Amino acid sequence: MRLLAPRLAYFAGVARTEHVTRAARELGVPQSTLSRALVRLEQDLGVDLFARHGRTVSLTPAGRTFLASAERALAEVGKAVESVRADADPASGKVAFGFLHTMGSETVPGLIRAFRADHPRVRFSLVQNYGEAMLERLRAGELDLCLTSPVPDAPGLVARRLDEQRLRLVVPDDHRLAARKRVRLAEAADEAFVTLEPGYGLRRITDDLCAEAGFRPRVAFEGEEAETLRGLVAAGLGVALLPPPAVARPGVVELTVTGQRAVREIGVAWLEGHPDTAPVAAFKKFLLSRRGRLLPEAAGVSP
Repeated sequence: MRLLAPRLAYFAGVARTEHVTRAARELGVPQSTLSRALVRLEQDLGVDLFARHGRTVSLTPAGRTFLASAERALAEVGKAVESVRADADPASGKVAFGFLHTMGSETVPGLIRAFRADHPRVRFSLVQNYGEAMLERLRAGELDLCLTSPVPDAPGLVARRLDEQRLRLVVPDDHRLAARKRVRLAEAADEAFVTLEPGYGLRRITDDLCAEAGFRPRVAFEGEEAETLRGLVAAGLGVALLPPPAVARPGVVELTVTGQRAVREIGVAWLEGHPDTAPVAAFKKFLLSRRGRLLPEAAGVSP
């Protein structure tokens, strides 16, 4: 394949014109170079692809069979070239962007809307997942950028802190603490907690904050999405540490945690040394310009 691939376009050009001199002119190569390439191609395959008739040529049965596959291969390469060029186009290229589930309902749509005010034709491939899974997809080259928490500090990655989100203790509306506005996390030490599964950034933050408050949370339920946890809290199955919702949910009360810094930091990450296409560079610059005002709900959190 390494030897054959560079000669496919030469072969297809000659097959199309049935004339070596004319094909060489259309392909922009010396006729001698083209002739030698065809001879070597036939030698490598061990079959005659052309019947020679003076200055003209015609395909043999083997040549017609080979031409069909060669044209399909060249067409696929052509489509790949068009695709990568389209994705890199400054005006209408594509950004592969990952983000946390909790940012999908309001934060990310707002960011994309604001960005597209100046870049209306840029396209997005969007991926929602938890932090570690997104970083793996980033390392695999499947994502250009991702919003994640905690802000990663890992070899091969570059990350910048953009904002922070205050976490609240969410309790059922008939809970003993529901009449309060503020609470110390230690006051929930005997409660059952509903949390995200191990491996999620918010789960790690929850465990760390509870340890700082002097206890290990008694986990009753584990889930994969914050709003599902709110539903479990509303059903009276436990309490949870969660970022503020985009829309208030009935059946729960959200209490400000005092006595410790109950926040999660949000950052943007990308591969170190990885060249950016023009649309990715523009969106990265836009995100970095939003430091301190990335999250629409952050400004509305009471102190």
